[in-house]
Amino acid sequence: MQRFYYIFVIFAILSCANEAKDEIALPDPPAFPDITQDDEEEPDPSASYSNIDLNNWKVTLPIPRSTSDSRPLEITPPEILNYPNVEALKDFMFDDTEEGAIVFYTTPGVSTTNSSYSRTELREQLQPGSNSVNWTFAEGGTMQGKLRVSNVSGNTGNLDRIIIMQIHGRLSNEQRDLIGEDDNNAPPVVKVYWDDGKINFRRKVLVDESVNDIDVLRTSAWEDESHWFNTEVGFEPFELKITAANNYLKCEIIGTEEVFEFSDVHTQRWGVFENYFKAGNYLISTDEDAFSEVKYYELDVQH
Repeated sequence: MQRFYYIFVIFAILSCANEAKDEIALPDPPAFPDITQDDEEEPDPSASYSNIDLNNWKVTLPIPRSTSDSRPLEITPPEILNYPNVEALKDFMFDDTEEGAIVFYTTPGVSTTNSSYSRTELREQLQPGSNSVNWTFAEGGTMQGKLRVSNVSGNTGNLDRIIIMQIHGRLSNEQRDLIGEDDNNAPPVVKVYWDDGKINFRRKVLVDESVNDIDVLRTSAWEDESHWFNTEVGFEPFELKITAANNYLKCEIIGTEEVFEFSDVHTQRWGVFENYFKAGNYLISTDEDAFSEVKYYELDVQH
C-alpha cells in the first residue's frame, strides 16, 4: 500500500510541473533585419569627389609627352573626365576626398613655349579637344573659383609665387601671319598670383597708347600693371571671380569689398585678341626642390 502511495505522489508532482510549463509564455524568436542587397549600387571607384565640370578643360602637366617629345604632356576631353584613373595624372591632379577638392600639384619640369616655368594647369576649350575656338572681350565671360593654396616651397616671408588664374590671349592665324610669328601665342591679359598669402592681380597695359593696329598684336606692345588686394588669404580657402566684357575687366575676392575694375584704352585695344581662361597651379620657380599644391573646390565658367 505504501508503494502505491509513493507512485501517486510522484505522478502528482509531474502533472503539476507540466501544467506550470504550459502557463510560461515563451519569447518570440528574434527578428533579423532584411540584409538583401540586390538593389544597392556598388560604389564607382572611378567617380570624382569634386563638383567641377571638366568637359571644357584640358590640363597641362610638368612632364614630357614621351621620350622623343619634350613638349608638356596634355590630357584633354574626354580622357580628363576620368582623371582619377589616368595614370599620368596620379601625381599631379587628383582628388582630396576629405576636403572635396581637386588637387593640382607641380614641381619644376617641362615648360611650355615662351615660359621657363612648369605647371599643372587647366586650359579652357570652348570646343572640347580644340584650341582654335576661343572668345573675345565683345563676347565676354566670367570665371569663378573657390580654392586654397595648401602647400608651397620657400621660407616664411619669401614663399614661392603661384599663378592661380589667367585670361590668356591668342592670335588668330591671320594675325599670326601678319606679324610674322611662328605660333598663335599672345600675352595673357590677366595673371592672378598667390604671393606670400596675398593676391596680386596683374593686367596688361599698352607701353604706347598710340600704337598702330598691327604692332598692337605684338607681345612687346604690352607690359604688366600690378594691383594688390589687401585681404590676406594665406592658406585658407577663398573665392575669386574674374569678369571680362566689351571694354571692361573686373577682378574681385568674393565676400570682401575689394574689387578692381577697368574700362579704358587698354581694355578697349585688347578687344582685338581671342582669349581663353586658365586655372590651376603655375609655379614661378625653377629651384630643384621647389613645389606647390593648390586645391580647387569649385570652378565655373560662363559665356
